[in-house]
Order: sequence, then C-alpha cells, then structure tokens
Amino acid sequence: MTQSTFERYGGFATVSKVVLAFYEKVMESDVLADYFESVDMRRLVDHQTQFVSQLMGGPVAYTDDMLRQLHARLGVHDEAFDEMVELFTETLEDFELDDDDIDAIAGELSVRRPLIVTVGEDGRG
Repeated sequence: MTQSTFERYGGFATVSKVVLAFYEKVMESDVLADYFESVDMRRLVDHQTQFVSQLMGGPVAYTDDMLRQLHARLGVHDEAFDEMVELFTETLEDFELDDDDIDAIAGELSVRRPLIVTVGEDGRG
C-alpha cells in the first residue's frame, strides 16, 4: 500500500511547521497581510494545518461548501489567490518537498480557486 504525501512527509507535525512558515510569508506580503489583520492566527493555523493535510492526502475533509462559506465574506481577489499559491509553493520548496509533490499539492489548491476567490476582475462578487 502506498503512502500519501501527508504520510511521507511526517503528517500533522510537518504540516503544522509548513503552515506556520507559510503564514510568516503571508504576513509580510503587501497583497495578503490585510486579510489577516483581525484574525485569531492560532485558530487559523490550526484550520489551515487541517486543510493542507487534506491537500496532501491526510485524514481531513473540508467540503466545497465549507470552503465557499469560509471565504464568502472575505473579498478575495485573483491577485491575492495567486500570491497565496506562490508563497505556499515557495514554502513547500523551503521544506524540500519533491517537485512532483509540490506540483500536486499546488494543483489541489488551485482547483479550489472558485471556492476561495469571491471578487471578480470587475471588483464585484
């Protein structure tokens, strides 16, 4: 039986470290930092650790409806989503994940764009 990407890289312990490092980058981003001004980062990191674990084949499930509801009021633009994917990919590279695994994880994230991006190019939701 083959191991998931989640299992191969050490499970929740590693994913948690990846997520913490990712949010350090996010908070330095001119494009993303404002989205997180009044967010309980400890809670967010916990949720994001679960979400990233799902992207890596771990034992967590966020439904499309959950993602849509969580992001509906945030006004996420395509530019912000693209920046987030770029920083997330850089973080995975920092942790020396295999390129194919990075591509697969980033792909899993990218297919969820319509659930996360809530503001079109015209500035309307």
